[in-house]
Formats: sequence, C-alpha cells, structure tokens
Amino acid sequence: MSADSTRRAAAVLLVILGGAALWWAGSAAQASASANDAVVVTIAAAREHAAASDPRLKSASRFEQGGWIYVHLEGDPGTVGYQHGYLLAPEIEDGFAAVSAGMMHSTERDWEFFRKAAREMLWPKIDAEYQQELQGIVEGLRARTGSKLDVDDIVAFNAFEELPDYYVPWLNKRQKVANAPNLKSPGNCSAFVATGSWTKDGQIVMAHNNWTSYRNGERWRIVFDIAPKNGYRILMDGFPGVIASDDDFGINSDGLMVTETTITQFEGWDPNGKAEFVRARKALQYAGSIDEYAKIILDGNNGGYANDWLLGDRKTGEIAQLELGLKAHKLWRTKDGVLAGSNWARDPKVLKEDTPEFDPNNKESSPNARRARWEELLKENKGKIDVALAEKMLGDHEDTAQKKEEPNERTLCGHVDGSPRGVKEWEWQSYYPGGAVQGKATDARMAKEMRFVARMGHPCGGDFLAKPFLAAHPEFAWEEPYLRDMKAGPWTEFRSGQTSKE
Repeated sequence: MSADSTRRAAAVLLVILGGAALWWAGSAAQASASANDAVVVTIAAAREHAAASDPRLKSASRFEQGGWIYVHLEGDPGTVGYQHGYLLAPEIEDGFAAVSAGMMHSTERDWEFFRKAAREMLWPKIDAEYQQELQGIVEGLRARTGSKLDVDDIVAFNAFEELPDYYVPWLNKRQKVANAPNLKSPGNCSAFVATGSWTKDGQIVMAHNNWTSYRNGERWRIVFDIAPKNGYRILMDGFPGVIASDDDFGINSDGLMVTETTITQFEGWDPNGKAEFVRARKALQYAGSIDEYAKIILDGNNGGYANDWLLGDRKTGEIAQLELGLKAHKLWRTKDGVLAGSNWARDPKVLKEDTPEFDPNNKESSPNARRARWEELLKENKGKIDVALAEKMLGDHEDTAQKKEEPNERTLCGHVDGSPRGVKEWEWQSYYPGGAVQGKATDARMAKEMRFVARMGHPCGGDFLAKPFLAAHPEFAWEEPYLRDMKAGPWTEFRSGQTSKE
C-alpha cells in the first residue's frame, strides 16, 4: 500500500471512530437526560402516591361535568385547604400564572410588590381559620406537585380582584407616582334577585353572570361544595386556589342566597381594613340572615372589590341589596320586588363620595345600557320569572343604546371582544377579550336542597376562539401564553354531596 493510500485509510478510520465517539457521547447524553427525566417522573409519582394516602384527603373528592370541575372539601380549616390545594393543584398553578401575569402587566409592578402587600398589609388581618386554610392550600399544592408557591403568593393570588384595581390606584395617587398606568376598578357581572309577585311561584329567584377577562374567565370553572367544621355548608362557584367565590355566587345550608355586581369607577382603599375575599367567604359561611351578612361584610371594610351585594333569605322570602362603598353604603330590602345589578351605583351618597367619575345618565355606557335592559326584561316578565327564564335572560343580546340585538359591551351577555368601543369606564380598550364568561341561577326551592344550575362559557352558548382573535388583534399578543378557547358548555345542575356517578 502506498503512503497516500495509508494516509487516506487512516483519515477514514479517524472519521469513523470520531463519528462513533460522537454517537456514543450523544447517546450517553440522551440516555442520561432520559434517565434524569425518568427519575423526576418517578419521584413525582412517589410523592403523589404518598400524598394521596394522606388521611386528610379521605373525605374529599373531585369530578368534571359540563365544563366545570366539582370539588367536595370537608373538615377543619387546614384540612379543607389541603384538600383544595391537592385536588386542584394543576389548575392552581395554571391559574396563578395567568392571573399574576395580568396583575403585573396592568399595574407595571413586579410580583414581589404583591407578595409584600399580601404579607405586610393583608395577612395580619386575616382570621386565624382562613390563615390555616390558606396555609393548607400551599401544603396540598406542594404535596401534589412540589410547587414553589408559598403562602405570600397564595394570599396575593386570592386578592387578585382587589390589589391591582383598588389598592394600586389608591397607592399611586397617594404617592403621586409619575406616569402611573390609568387603572380603574372593574365592572364585573350582570345579576338580579326577585321575589313575591315578580316570580312564577312567589319565591326567590337569583341569577348571575360573571364578567371578566377571557384569560381569567376561562379558568373560573370550579364548583366548590364545602362542609366546614364550623359554620354552614357552602355551595358556590369559584376560581382554583381562591377561598371565596370571588365572582360571588353561592348558597349556604341555612338558606342564604348571595351574589353581587361590582361598582363601576369606585375609588378608595383602607390599608387598615380586612381583605374583601376574607369578608366575603366568612359572610357566606357564617351568616344565616340578611342582617348577619351585612354585619360581617361591613366589619373591617377595606374598600376592596366594592360591590352591590344581592341577597336572599329563602326562609323568609326577603331579598336585599347592599350597596357597599367605603365612605358610604345603603341597604334596600323587600319581600315583593326585584333588585338588579350591572355595575352601577344608585345611592346618591355612594355616587358622590365613592364613585365621583361615574355618570349615571350616560345611556351608552355598558353599566347603564344593561341597567335599562334589566328594567325592560324584568318588567316584561313580572310574575313569570323562574330559573329557566333566568337562564335565557343571562344570555340576552339586546343593546338598548342602539335598540337592536347585537352581542357587545352593552348587552347582559357581554362580548367586548366584538366592540370597537370597548368599555372606557373600566379601561377596557377596543375589542378587549372579555365579557360574560359563565352564568348561574337558583331559586328558593333549589337552595333548600343546596342546588343550582351553571353554564361554563358565554351564557348565550357562543364560543370564543383565541387563535383567530389574536391574529386579528395583535395588540393583545402579550396574552398569547395564557389566552385559550372558551367554549360554552351546557346548563348543568350541581348540588351539595354530589358524586361523579350522579
């Protein structure tokens, strides 16, 4: 063999050996990565298996139906929290990511700001039993997934309605923050409660649809059946990881029926008050009458998530509206009438002192147009109102300003994503991806049996599709990691003590 041939053969051999070495190294690295992944999966499975045998989970359960996730929680506060965190761990992680992203985007504050507010301002005033429940959520979450979230994260998360839209604008104004974002309190929900000659059977009927961003709303799909050690049993809708309903539709075993709509353009905050999510949960758990509810929700009022509370007592047939500002509030009550809400204040003192920028005479605004539609619908159907009719009302698309049917920001079933106007009162820009994201209804007979009906998605039955929306509206591209399709499910009945087989 010539020298050239020898060199060529050696070169070929080196290439072959080098390729083999690279293949071995790559295979070894891949095998190592696969082995590491397998270890992680094995550890996670072992952790979940060990946690699943925890006696605290014995009385808890979970199933899915009609687009909703139903969970039964039972026991002392720590146990209820642990069950909540464990059963809804994937949904809590997912919901936290979407909600925290929205909070930081709108306020231009980092997450540590909210953790500090939760730790220093909110936590010290939270009742001991709800501190235990919140800590339990963290324990259950970590047992299931090994989550890094701690109690400061979970408290700030529970306050996602009040910290960014009430506390931050108050703080910006107080500190005279330069170039602060123009934050407005939200306008969430359309609702009514009726009784006496207004309903088909003379008993209470209550209905509510939740207005919020589709980013959050698509995740607002939990039905909580809670049997606490103390207080009344609760059946409510809610958000994973949050101890109150937060859009506030619920009933308790002593006959109280509760819902609300927020007060548009409310201003104010009391840093020495108690978090609204705590007061709302406590009132639903412990109030057996309208007066008791008002007393609890007023105690420590911090101005957060200011609402018109619509209440019913199935034992007496009485209904009430508590318009709860910070500087002013008023309670109306009747045993023969109807009370509705769509994010407008009506008490002159509340309007003057707590909502100075709101114009109750602007017929083209979302709150006032929906108020007009409630008045039309409820008067037209006096004496006929029942749950079946309530379901239809929640899906109504009549725009009273344009005097035509068109799903938009002015209809009871809101579709702001279809409106070039948006909702300036809430700083929802043109085509904002938000509106009515689900609906619920019940009556006195159903409440006695701890039952209500609920529909996930737009109450009208329409679907929201994220991909074509984002393609048409690149101004919302920041939401892409969190914005998902929101497809409407069927109207579905839920009751306390329900199992997946029923």
